[in-house]
Amino acid sequence: MNRRDFVRNTALGLAAFAAPKGSQLTFANPYDLPIGIQLFTVRRQMAKDPEGTLKRVAATGYKEVEFDGPNLSKFAPILKQTGLTVPSLHFGFGDVKGKWEPAIELAEAQGVKYMVVAFLDAPDRKNLEDYKKAAELFNKAGEQCRRAGIQFCYHNHNFEFIKFGGAMGYDVLLKRTDPKLVKLELDCCWMTHAGYDPVEYMQKYPGRFPLLHIKDLKAGIPNSTSFANPKGNPLTEVGKGVIDWKRIFVAAREGGLEHYFVEQDESDMPVFEAIKISHDYLHSFTL
Repeated sequence: MNRRDFVRNTALGLAAFAAPKGSQLTFANPYDLPIGIQLFTVRRQMAKDPEGTLKRVAATGYKEVEFDGPNLSKFAPILKQTGLTVPSLHFGFGDVKGKWEPAIELAEAQGVKYMVVAFLDAPDRKNLEDYKKAAELFNKAGEQCRRAGIQFCYHNHNFEFIKFGGAMGYDVLLKRTDPKLVKLELDCCWMTHAGYDPVEYMQKYPGRFPLLHIKDLKAGIPNSTSFANPKGNPLTEVGKGVIDWKRIFVAAREGGLEHYFVEQDESDMPVFEAIKISHDYLHSFTL
C-alpha cells in the first residue's frame, strides 16, 4: 500500500465509523481518481480541430486522455498547455505483429504507463486458435513493454465472447497470458452487451484490470456478440443506461483499477453534451 492509499483508506475508515448507519459516503469521482476520456469519443472533432477539441475536453473537466499511439507526439505541446495527461495509448494488432519496438520507444519517451491493443480485426479472430496465437504474441509484447517499464494491455469489445465449441476467446486470452505481462482494459459496456458480468470477471481475476472503459447501454438492447449493430446505436451516456456503476466500481478495486476512461463510440446528441453528462455523473459519484 502506498502513502496515498494509506491516507485514503484511513480517511474512509474514520468517515465510515462516524457516519450514521445506512448513510452513504460521497467523494468527487470514484476513488478520487481523475476522470479520463478515450479520444475516439471525439474523433470527428479531433480530425477538424484537434487543439480546440482538447481544450474543450479539458474545460469539461476531464484530466486524462487516452490517445491512439502514433498521434501523441505531435499533440504534446497542446496537452501540456491544457494540463491533460496521457497514462495510456491505444495501438492496433498490426502494430504488435509488426515492429513493436518503435511504438515502445514512443510511449517511453512520452512517459506513458500503459500500451493497449485496442482491437482484433475479423481475420485475426476466426477461431480459438487465433486467440491462442494472439495470447502468445501478447506475452512477447508484454515482456518487451515490461523491460521499458510499461504495462501491456488488451481492450475488449463484445466479439471476444463468441463461443467456439463452448469456449470463448476472452477466456483464452486471460488464461494463456502471463498476469504480470498482460493485463486487460475492461470495457464494461461491451462486456455487458455480450451478456457477461464485469464484476464476476474482476472477482475471478483480481488485479488483471487496471484500466476500465466507461459508457452505458440503453434499456431494451438485447445481448449480442456481433460488433455490427444494424438496429442503431446501443450506447448512451454514463448513468443514463442500465449498467449498475456502483456495483462495478466497488469491485474495481479488487480488479486492480488505476485509471478509467469515458468512451462513447457513438452518441445520439452533440458529443460535447454527451461527454459532459458522463463527466458530471462520475464527478458526483457515490460509493
